[in-house]
Amino acid sequence: MNTAPKALRLHIGIFGRTNVGKSSFLNLVSGQETAITSPVAGTTTDVVEKTMELLPLGPVVFLDTAGLDDDSELASRRLEKTQRVFDRSDILLLIIEPGHWGPFEDSVLNEGRKRTTPVIAVINKTDLHPPSDSFLKTLAEKTPQTLCCSSTDKTKRDEVLGALKQALIALCPEEFLSPPPVVGDLLPPEGLLVLIVPIDLQAPRGRLILPQVQTIRDGLDHDAAVVVVKEREFPRLLGELKRSPDLVVCDSQVVLKMTADTPPSIPCTTFSILFSRVKGDLVEAARGAGTIDRLKPGDKVLVAEACSHHALEDDIGRVKIPRWLTRTVGGELDVSVVSGLDYPNRLEEFKLILHCGGCTINRREMLSRIQKARQARVPITNYGVAIAAMHGVADRVLAPFPAAQLAYREGIN
Repeated sequence: MNTAPKALRLHIGIFGRTNVGKSSFLNLVSGQETAITSPVAGTTTDVVEKTMELLPLGPVVFLDTAGLDDDSELASRRLEKTQRVFDRSDILLLIIEPGHWGPFEDSVLNEGRKRTTPVIAVINKTDLHPPSDSFLKTLAEKTPQTLCCSSTDKTKRDEVLGALKQALIALCPEEFLSPPPVVGDLLPPEGLLVLIVPIDLQAPRGRLILPQVQTIRDGLDHDAAVVVVKEREFPRLLGELKRSPDLVVCDSQVVLKMTADTPPSIPCTTFSILFSRVKGDLVEAARGAGTIDRLKPGDKVLVAEACSHHALEDDIGRVKIPRWLTRTVGGELDVSVVSGLDYPNRLEEFKLILHCGGCTINRREMLSRIQKARQARVPITNYGVAIAAMHGVADRVLAPFPAAQLAYREGIN
């Protein structure tokens, strides 16, 4: 991996009215002509994404949106995409002009409050109209961080960038300043971690899939010895090791073989379960998996995938999971599959949501999806926990996480 994936970057949404200078501000910060600028209202027709390194924060992605007061012919479609960016953003930048604050600005502030997403007010065009002291005082009561700039003055880029970094650091979610470990807290000092990695046909040739790479890196970062093996060679490896592994992690699709081959005294889990904890809420996923046995033939089930990969003949989300569900429930279910950012607004019609590990989306968006399921009172789980449950080994692979194991048992009852 030469660059950090989008899912690991701090997502910064840029909002504001048309022609307040959102795209110009993005160009100033990035130091490139990332977004097209024009005095014509509605120039930004789609969400513009710009990834960059913003030290000391590290990798970030800016999301430049269409103006909130866009009244052009395609306004409704543009604003629908703008609304989705609220769910993806870890921090909101609200671009305004000096002395201008009204319903559009309040709507951004309210969206941030609903999601507990911090809002930074960026007063643009200060070269034309410097903000008054009374306006600055009013802003201070609305948002914790405010900065002033002229996005067309490139000579002040370093100054603006420094002020922006300071504001971002002050409001940055904790997980980006101190990312949660994947396996580090499950291992003793100088621990031994064994990863069972089937060769995934969906992975690019010559590479491992992202969760596997991240787990290897996290194990090494926590001073563990990491041994990687395919499922067929795992029993032989166990026999040759001079000490028992402190943790065994496998791909969900071989969880049944892994639990059969791993002695009960050795803790074990799956990559998907690990990333359910890192990216979302493992306890909620475990509780949701416990409800699978309550499904009845004909019930509506949603399978949600964060990425838009090309489905193979025996695709995990579209083929294998529906097949395992049918076997578990004892009849056909009404299964809908969505991918990418196409997460339904109305979830009440579903009896269960099965979500992938979310390796291509950020934690805030995954938590937002989980929260939407909670509000709709629909159980939600993830692929890894659901597969373990349908194979009868969920209690075993959730053992390293006592709270999740308890939630699973509660879900069954």
